Amino acid sequence: MSKRAYTFRLYPTRKQAETLQWTLDRARELYNAALQERRDAYRLCHKTIPYYEQANQLPDLKESREEYTDIHSQVLQETLRRVDKAMQAFFRRVKQGQAPGYPRFQGRDRYDSFCFPQAGFSLTHDNRVTLSKLGAIKIKLHREMQGMVKTCTIKREGPNWYSIFRCEVEAQRLPVSYENVGIDLGLLHFATLSDGSTIENPRYFRQGEKK
Repeated sequence: MSKRAYTFRLYPTRKQAETLQWTLDRARELYNAALQERRDAYRLCHKTIPYYEQANQLPDLKESREEYTDIHSQVLQETLRRVDKAMQAFFRRVKQGQAPGYPRFQGRDRYDSFCFPQAGFSLTHDNRVTLSKLGAIKIKLHREMQGMVKTCTIKREGPNWYSIFRCEVEAQRLPVSYENVGIDLGLLHFATLSDGSTIENPRYFRQGEKK
């Protein structure tokens, strides 16, 4: 299986655009809060908080912050997964002896998307994408998608909004070939094949030297 991404322009009404931005802001707040919790745990207790521990706190978050009940649960879960991936990348760089670069808090201009990873979205017959808790938004489907749609990411670029669908596509198999060819690398020719044909050396380095 291979993966393909299809990007389409959204045309929300003014109220829908405000709701999209509101959802994006809440996702960014959650990202920064989850990152702060992990930083404090690591700095004060040398403890690493796993994804599932933070995900299990979402019901309590919705009780204390009722506005989060207006956001699809998988969008919130995917936001926490972003934090988890950023932390895993940080520890991987530390282990490899690279400059670790601790994950940064996200400002309004840096955090520009939220994702429905499995469910909560659908396409209608009248060129609209229906997003759970957000409603049906006009979309310009300028080409046909191939494969099975797996995720839907809503992204802001400047004043515009886009929907990115990631699809799993059946990989095309190459035709079977029963011809075997031996290859011998040499100095006179770059390569000599067992059928007698040769591949000349392009001598890119020599050409670069002359220039």
